[in-house]
Amino acid sequence: MKKSIGGLVVAGAMVAVLASGCSSKPSADELKQLDDLKAEVSSLEREISAKESEKAALMKAIADKNAQLSQCEKDKALVQERLKGM
Repeated sequence: MKKSIGGLVVAGAMVAVLASGCSSKPSADELKQLDDLKAEVSSLEREISAKESEKAALMKAIADKNAQLSQCEKDKALVQERLKGM
C-alpha cells in the first residue's frame, strides 16, 4: 500500500511535468512541486507506519482480553461444577 500511494503521487508528478511542455529541463516551479510531492509521500508513509504500529498494539490488546475472557469462562465453569457437587 505504501508503494502504491507513493507511486501514484510520483506518477502524477511525472504526468504533470510531461504535460506542461516538451522542454528538456524542468522549471523551478516543477521541481518545487516534485519536492513537495516527495515530502507528502514521505509524510504519508510515516503515517501509515504509525497506524500499522497502532493496529498491532490494538490487536495484541484484543488477544490479551480474549485470553482473560477465556480463562474467566473456565474458572466460572469450574466453580459451577464444584457447586453442583456440594
